[in-house]
Amino acid sequence: MTASSTPRRAALVFIFVTALLDILALGIVIPVLPDLVKGFVGGDNARAAHMVGVFGTLFAAMQFLFSPLIGALSDRFGRRPILLISCFGLGIDYLLMAVAPTLGWLVLGRIVSGITAASFTTASAYVADVTPAEKRAAGFGMLGAAFGLGFIVGPAAGGLLGGISPRLPFWVAGGLSLLNACYGLFVLPESLPADRRGAFSWRRANPLGAFALLRGAPGMLGLGGIVWLYYLAHEALNNAFVIYVNDRYGWGSETVGLTLATVGICSTVVQGGLVGRVVKRLGARRTLMLGLVAGAGGFAVFGTADVGAAFLCGIPLVALWGMVGPAVQSMMSAQVEATEQGLLQGTLVSIRGITGMIGPVLFTTVLADSVGPLAMLPHGSPYLLASLLLVAALVLTFLVTRPRTAVA
Repeated sequence: MTASSTPRRAALVFIFVTALLDILALGIVIPVLPDLVKGFVGGDNARAAHMVGVFGTLFAAMQFLFSPLIGALSDRFGRRPILLISCFGLGIDYLLMAVAPTLGWLVLGRIVSGITAASFTTASAYVADVTPAEKRAAGFGMLGAAFGLGFIVGPAAGGLLGGISPRLPFWVAGGLSLLNACYGLFVLPESLPADRRGAFSWRRANPLGAFALLRGAPGMLGLGGIVWLYYLAHEALNNAFVIYVNDRYGWGSETVGLTLATVGICSTVVQGGLVGRVVKRLGARRTLMLGLVAGAGGFAVFGTADVGAAFLCGIPLVALWGMVGPAVQSMMSAQVEATEQGLLQGTLVSIRGITGMIGPVLFTTVLADSVGPLAMLPHGSPYLLASLLLVAALVLTFLVTRPRTAVA
């Protein structure tokens, strides 16, 4: 290992730990948030379900609005201060939710969480700063692995802690975030030198202005469309899974939990250990197309499986679909300057915020029309729709990434 690669690897390890702790903190509160909300609405399940949906929409809206701003600020002032402010802000917000006396305070907490959780934007830009272009897919895959691992461990820990007190997971999440922020205060180096920073512009730091970045290089707008289809298809997993497998296969909470953990573990292995090797061997474009084919096939298996055992056969394919994110992210990162990496990552998170507002309504509506005796759509329609979205992304990939022939 060369002298220059040693600090780079140490920085990547810290960013992995930062991302893992942030996602772990987010995951810890998932199992207990509905129960905490129920306590504020007198135990009314219908009102609680409505408010949880509102929380999810608010969180996605904050990601959409503030991710480009946070990314642009990191381009101007460096990654380190923005990461630390986000971590400290997230920790303080969890502590606020732990002591929230009313539902209004809890709503405020979720809004602040949506803003400060955009630290993933800066973490991705940090990876782009310290990683050569040919190795960025592996670096982004590392962040994806942290995301998957955090959502395996976090909800399980949150369920155990919530059995003691519904507010305890918020205290633990806040403590983890603040501990991580303190650790970074003493350990994290800056990745973006002052001479590589760009000027800040409010015109570009808002979501609509940030999307102008996608028109700045050949194929970037098409790649943005692929990202949008990828994230939208992902919402099928988040919003249809539990009710779908319960209705079609009769799975209880234990089987659901084990299946989700299996999906998370397989995805973590692919993104943390496989994607870098595949990109090195096949290139980012072929890896992207391979991942989309696998994802479309996996969702097709989910949507057509008549028995639970057949459904499980789709998990390895959906795990391989996890190569798509790092591959397309690395392709887009190579198209922009160092002074725009933060803005690019913020734009990508903003795209995810849009799908986070659209996806729950879309896939739960399709699900509602495909279950029960009055179903108007075939069983498995949410996953068949997700498969079609990935087929569309595959066609778009072929069109926007094919080699251009020079014209004399």
